[in-house]
Amino acid sequence: MPAKLDLIGTASMRSTLESAALPRRVHGALEHLYALLSDELERQLERMLSDFEQQLFRLAEQARNAGEQSRHFETLRRIRQNRADLVPRYLAALEHELTRIREPASPAAEQHEFTPNFDTLRLVDDSEISQEAMIRTVASRHEARAGLPLMLLGQRFGVLAGAPAFDAEQLPVGPHALGRLLAEASQALNIDQEARQLLFKSFDTQVMAGYAQLVETMNALLARDNILPSLSYVPLRVRPSPQASARNEHGRKAASPEDTAAPDEQGEGKARAPRGEARPHTAWFGEAEPNKGADDENIAFSLLQDLLGSRRDLLGKLRAEPQGEARAPLPTQDVVAALESQQIAAPARKPGGQRTTLGDIKQTLLAQSRQQHGHATALSREDNDTFELLGMLYAEIGRELRAGAASNDMLEKLQVPLVRVALQDRAFFVRSQHPARQLLNSVAEAGANWLAEDEADPQLEAHLGLAVDHVVENYHGDPTVFQAANETLQGHLQTMARKAEVTERRHVEAARGKEKLAVAKRRASEIIDAAMREQRLPRFVRTLLAQAWSDVLTLTLLRHGEESDEWRSHQEATTQIVAAAAGTAPAPAGLEQRIEHALALVGYHADEASAIARRLTVGRDDQEEDPASRTELAMKLKARTRLGEDADTAKPKLPPRTKDEQARYEYLRTLPFGTWLEIVKNQQGDVLRRRLAWFSPITGTALLVNQRGQRVGEESLDHLARLMAKQQVRVVTAERGRLVDRAWQSALSALRSFAGIGERTPKEATQ
Repeated sequence: MPAKLDLIGTASMRSTLESAALPRRVHGALEHLYALLSDELERQLERMLSDFEQQLFRLAEQARNAGEQSRHFETLRRIRQNRADLVPRYLAALEHELTRIREPASPAAEQHEFTPNFDTLRLVDDSEISQEAMIRTVASRHEARAGLPLMLLGQRFGVLAGAPAFDAEQLPVGPHALGRLLAEASQALNIDQEARQLLFKSFDTQVMAGYAQLVETMNALLARDNILPSLSYVPLRVRPSPQASARNEHGRKAASPEDTAAPDEQGEGKARAPRGEARPHTAWFGEAEPNKGADDENIAFSLLQDLLGSRRDLLGKLRAEPQGEARAPLPTQDVVAALESQQIAAPARKPGGQRTTLGDIKQTLLAQSRQQHGHATALSREDNDTFELLGMLYAEIGRELRAGAASNDMLEKLQVPLVRVALQDRAFFVRSQHPARQLLNSVAEAGANWLAEDEADPQLEAHLGLAVDHVVENYHGDPTVFQAANETLQGHLQTMARKAEVTERRHVEAARGKEKLAVAKRRASEIIDAAMREQRLPRFVRTLLAQAWSDVLTLTLLRHGEESDEWRSHQEATTQIVAAAAGTAPAPAGLEQRIEHALALVGYHADEASAIARRLTVGRDDQEEDPASRTELAMKLKARTRLGEDADTAKPKLPPRTKDEQARYEYLRTLPFGTWLEIVKNQQGDVLRRRLAWFSPITGTALLVNQRGQRVGEESLDHLARLMAKQQVRVVTAERGRLVDRAWQSALSALRSFAGIGERTPKEATQ
């Protein structure tokens, strides 16, 4: 109680914004900021505490012994008793930090922090190191995710403090400060270090998950309060010339995306995790990507036009067509209006059943314009570029579509609305989060050729059809039509993702159960082998130990654990059985009955258990046994299904892994659960996308599921590594996770090949 009173007294001594001596404008801005933070963080902290309690309750249910369970329940009782103190204490500390932004740093404190004082050196408790390391790890990760908004927020806090810009560690609302405040406030919970680490994990997932958006909101709030309202960051973009050399001043080859790609894309046996945007893709189909930030759309589109111009010039030289008379360009408004009439009509099939392309739509539009104006017309350069870019994108998407998929018809119907929105909004090509582009991706993904023929989803196709029909019928220049259709569709896709995640979780739990069974069987075999190592036993007795008694040990280990009295009792019984069967020591009284009881628990009939117990406790050699009874018992054992027998299938002996295969194997072990893999299924290069839901570092077994979270098979990491070395398995990276993004990258690669600049086009044009 005195410690709690001391904490309360310390909190009450902290200054508040109401009593802080700050300039009026600074005072008002900080009050608005604190109102936002207190409202947002209070909800998130309450959610964190609820999640923390659920995790503790789950740990208590899964505890392996009564002592561990009692410890978790005691921690849970303390949290429920003291949780009401944490949020007010946290918010009070945050308010106190905001009031101190104009206080200069104490020189004495800095000296104490950075200069070692050998008079005060002490051994630091492990808990202090673990807590500080966890806070720094969480803060550094979220600092990297919100790098640019945090930099702008530091500039604004510098204005409020009348000082240089704050860095992320100095910001009173930065990720480091929020973590330190939790460490201080959590003292009120009176929990041990293990529970405190679990609390910080909940803080990371429940509170800091939306930190990047919160920083954006804080910037917007301060801008409305006239704190650097026009502050922005525009990166310097250098437009490369086609004649630029591909080598730097040291004569080395310039860095390319392949230099930083993962081993699965390079073909080099370097077991390292992907860097930058080459991180593995783990999102479900339908889950929205995090916002990559807005780009300067005019600059990015102008770069695309330069690429198209280079392509057009080269094709013009190759074709050597004579220059015709100049045609009057159609205004963009007239082009959009002319396309509206084509949008409502169903796409007309060409002779032979071929689908209508964007080139056909363009020719129809120009023919109608000629009839209307009485002379030939042409599209402006910008409008013509839009048709070409969208046509190239459609062509690349078509390469990944499965023949006969219903989404092919939907994509055909979307052509006219998409070209209309692209003519009016250049962001379609340069912003991956554009609603029309997201809708296009969802429709294309539903018909991708990496889905098996039996994996069609009629319900998903129905929702996609409704979204496409809504756009075709209602889009008349208002971009919110795409947004409304996409939001409705995203709701269904997110529901699918949640269902898939639940289904996947069930399969993962089953796979973990099989892993526990395999580990228990391995441990049981080790105990039996160790007991028989110095003894000469009849062959039939060895068989009984390796089969019947091994099942007993396995089940005991699974049910009670290796620290239990039951396990120690059965381990001791194993030694007594081996000694009795070898004739080196008589069987203790009651051993035969204990064996019968144990065998009955694993499903043996009474007569079988009695016969096995008798042979295990009476020492005799093979000649003294009754061959008929032994043969009968052996046949019963052979016909019996053993514990975990389906996991005991014989595996072919493979040659040792090569250096490249070993590197791939080590790389696979570093992948996060949920990474998507592309597995080549035939010689034509068609692939199936499978999710690496879970793998066991102990047994090397990997669980693969499909888009709906359904188990499609188990493979060994060794087999996957060998396939990866043969380029038959690839890790899907985040930047290539969406079909439309992959198709767009392929289209840009074709443009770059015409421009002769390889992969050195600025990234702003390749979103």
